[in-house]
Amino acid sequence: MRGEGRLFATSRGRRAADDRPPGGPPGDRNRNQTPQPKKPLLEKTKELRKQLKSLTATHEKIWNVPNVLTFSRLVAAPVVGSLILHDQHAWALGLFAYAGITDLVDGWIARRWQLQTVVGSVVDPMADKLLMAITVGCLAAKGALPGPLAILIFGRDASLAIAAIYYRYASLPSPKTFGRYWDFSLPSAEVHPTTVSKFNTFLQLALIGLTLLFPVLAHSSAPDAITDATVSDTLAAEGTTDARTLSTAVTALQVLVGATTVWSGFSYAILKDAVTILGSDEALKKKQGARGRAIIGVSFALVCAGAVGWAMRGQRREEADQRRSGK
Repeated sequence: MRGEGRLFATSRGRRAADDRPPGGPPGDRNRNQTPQPKKPLLEKTKELRKQLKSLTATHEKIWNVPNVLTFSRLVAAPVVGSLILHDQHAWALGLFAYAGITDLVDGWIARRWQLQTVVGSVVDPMADKLLMAITVGCLAAKGALPGPLAILIFGRDASLAIAAIYYRYASLPSPKTFGRYWDFSLPSAEVHPTTVSKFNTFLQLALIGLTLLFPVLAHSSAPDAITDATVSDTLAAEGTTDARTLSTAVTALQVLVGATTVWSGFSYAILKDAVTILGSDEALKKKQGARGRAIIGVSFALVCAGAVGWAMRGQRREEADQRRSGK
């Protein structure tokens, strides 16, 4: 009986072993198996992380001294234009001088105390262009600047402004909303003025400053308003040697400003490093840059054609007046 008991025990042990699932005990089986990652969950996590990163884009501290000076120039621009139209030449000249000085000071402060911001690199040239456009337009309306030159200056700035609108929208991180578009603490593109553009800006400031200074000094010939003739024509009409010399200098400066304006306008359409689009997708940045340069090139070419047409029309009108007066 004792041996029979051992026999049955052995048989029951064998049956238990046979019924046991392959791979050993449950604990051993779990230790031998490698857990499989849940790929859909990982992909969703990465996508969610990208969306959160775009929503929490870096915000700059834009309210510093250089940017405040820059924004003050934006406010001063329409005031200068209003003063010119209302023949307040001394006040217009003083406020224009303030804008020119702050344009130099804010850049120096930003570099000296490491206060450069992306919004400053965008708003600073925007303030300059707005000041130039309004001042040139008002001076041309008063007859103090030739029409074709005013078209070139205004048209170049308008072409750059149109391209800036595209650059801002194309480079703005998603989601592209109206509020985020005008939130300049969200940097998306950085503007680098070309060398010829800086030289052209200096010449434009010199020409406008001289044009504003003339009616302030020449009280005897134009005590109340800028005359309908250009500055150079008015100076030449005075007949003195100094007036003729100054008239020649003003005319030469106008020609130089016109030439450098054309050059600087097309430089933004040619040079690839004039605008830096922020982001990590190099292929997309390259495509956006090419489109922006094409916008500048096409729009400014139309501006140049319009300026040439205006000049030719004025030349024909002047010849007709001469023939009419000759008769």
